[in-house]
Amino acid sequence: MREFIKKLISIFSKSYFKYLVILSAFLIWMTFLDTNSLLIHAELNREIKKLKSRKDALTEEIDKDQKLIEKLKDIDSLEHYGRENYNLKKDNEDIFIIEYESNND
Repeated sequence: MREFIKKLISIFSKSYFKYLVILSAFLIWMTFLDTNSLLIHAELNREIKKLKSRKDALTEEIDKDQKLIEKLKDIDSLEHYGRENYNLKKDNEDIFIIEYESNND
């Protein structure tokens, strides 16, 4: 037991030991305890990646909508779009919607 204590004292008394303790404390502090820790940085990086993918998806949707707007600037295209998607009609015409039964038996 005394030899063990003497070994510990000899390790603690070496000059590099205090630097090792300070370095270990610094690394633990920066990794887990600081407000700008590595764990928080990793979480923020994941959130940034999600937001970038959402931005890309919304940009694609905006491009699709802008193409549709350009297409609908023509009155014939606008009428065609209204008839297909909203079942609009002129005053003097009737619209019959035919739905087919699908037999998947």
